[in-house]
Amino acid sequence: MIIDSYNRVHDYLRISLTDNCNLRCFYCMPEEDYDFTPASRLMQADEIATLAGIFTANGVRKIRLTGGEPLVRKDAAKIILSLSRLPVELTMTTNGARLHEFTDVLEEAGIRSLNISLDTLQQDKFTLITRRDIFPQVKRNIDLLLNKGIRVKVNMVVMKGLNDSEINDFVAWTKDTPVHVRFIEFMPFSGNRWTSNKVLSLHEILHGINAEYDFLPLKGGANDTAKGFIVPGHAGTFSVISTMTEPFCSTCNRMRLTADGKLKNCLFSQGETDLLTALRNGEDVLPLIQQNIRSKAKELGGQFTGKLEDVHAELINNRSMITIGG
Repeated sequence: MIIDSYNRVHDYLRISLTDNCNLRCFYCMPEEDYDFTPASRLMQADEIATLAGIFTANGVRKIRLTGGEPLVRKDAAKIILSLSRLPVELTMTTNGARLHEFTDVLEEAGIRSLNISLDTLQQDKFTLITRRDIFPQVKRNIDLLLNKGIRVKVNMVVMKGLNDSEINDFVAWTKDTPVHVRFIEFMPFSGNRWTSNKVLSLHEILHGINAEYDFLPLKGGANDTAKGFIVPGHAGTFSVISTMTEPFCSTCNRMRLTADGKLKNCLFSQGETDLLTALRNGEDVLPLIQQNIRSKAKELGGQFTGKLEDVHAELINNRSMITIGG
């Protein structure tokens, strides 16, 4: 098993396939004209399979593919099918734009649950946030997956003054549709113009929902990042990921492998370990993995603690979200 100095077992690996994306969400990608990592510096399909095999041999039970947008990689299908042969639960986070091209691959790989990033149910606002006008396509693909019996979790990053007025529209969506909405507190990353007054807290989100709906808590798993709820009689559910106001670091079991082969032990970690170069040099990467995880901070990468208003995004030493992996 891969265990840190706080005795947290790490059995969940998130692998970013690329820092490229077909959307341009401002909170994830700093600029429209972004210099993507050259292909030669990205992990190749066989290298991803090799590293994933090392992790699974040492206790990893779940792998999530992320990006950027993982499905823009030309060899995405090959990677998905390769990893599906490992003894893990395989899933993915995607913006949903290209899912209609991959339904057969998902079925062959046995993927039965996906996370889809969608921050608004309004077409004009979708275009504003993503700088791409493809909302109907994303919505059709969500319906396509649901009709195939695939569990869909919708990730909505809540930002005050932008989409917070839509929270109850998302809850209403769960009435007749078995979709699982996850409201995510806005988090600071390099270049994403984060300020504390844009964060809608867990308490504020639930207070706003309670103004229109009565809801009940759901029992969660030991390592859940989301606090789940259901409106009685609704087909779907909603939850809140409260990274900023009520973090869940004490039960963290996650590791992140960036598209260029760097291991991050936390979304906010300052340091990272270059596994790809070591692998290409024929080195044993397992000691590097173990050392990286042993150095994991108690919470939030050791970068910020205390009151929300005391967090200064410009002082945080980290990558942009798109280069970390969603």
